[in-house]
Amino acid sequence: MFPVRISLFLLPLLLLLLSAANVHSSQGDKEPVYRDCVKQCVRTNCTGARLRGFESRQPPYMALTGWRCGDDCRYQCMWTTVGLYQAEGYRIPQFHGKVSLNAWFWSTVFHTRDTYLTEKMDYFCASAVILYSIYLCCVRTLGLKRPVVSSLVGALLILVFTAHVSYLTFVSFDYGYNMAANATIGIVNLLWWLCWCWQNRRTLPYWWKCGVVVLLLHGLALLELLDFPPLLWALDAHAVWHLSTVPVHFLFYSFLIDDSLHLLNTEKIGVKLE
Repeated sequence: MFPVRISLFLLPLLLLLLSAANVHSSQGDKEPVYRDCVKQCVRTNCTGARLRGFESRQPPYMALTGWRCGDDCRYQCMWTTVGLYQAEGYRIPQFHGKVSLNAWFWSTVFHTRDTYLTEKMDYFCASAVILYSIYLCCVRTLGLKRPVVSSLVGALLILVFTAHVSYLTFVSFDYGYNMAANATIGIVNLLWWLCWCWQNRRTLPYWWKCGVVVLLLHGLALLELLDFPPLLWALDAHAVWHLSTVPVHFLFYSFLIDDSLHLLNTEKIGVKLE
């Protein structure tokens, strides 16, 4: 029995490792944002007085290397484009993946080694995933235009998470309260994302991925509430819940990739993301 339970909860990690074989790199110098940046830079800086000013600022040894204004534009735009990929709109989804992996890790540890600490880490990390999903939704819907708002919401969510963890740790480890708290923030997360999907259903062809993910995740979460006798003495409701979240998370990351590419393709260098 014990090896069977271990294999069931190690399966998500195994699938994740197998999927890591397919890696999508950037388009390099074919990236539309980079190419537009180079064209704009050359048009602005590599003609007339600006070109003479550029050449006068270069050290003498640069002329010996054959370095030209266009090369300088390509160099500058390379770092500008890299910086754009690391802007808040794209860094947030990357960090969300780390939060989810951390939750999966502690869930695996808890279900193979049930102790006072591992149980708390499993519960706390699961709450962190839901709260961070709310923050991600806030950044996507409000933060790209109003970063101050997303920062305030982020600070509020940190306070909520701190209060939640502190109560369960220092006051009472109340399973009923923990379930009610997670269900409440889960509903907030569900409704917020669904509102965003509805508003963008005519303009973003990939909106359905987000809608399917949030509906499936919250629908499958009923397995945590509606238990049933284990199938084959191993597949209880909790085990099925963990196993079912694997394909759902892959679909969510597919949505994040599509959305990030959409923002990149519609972004102009020097203009704030909308």
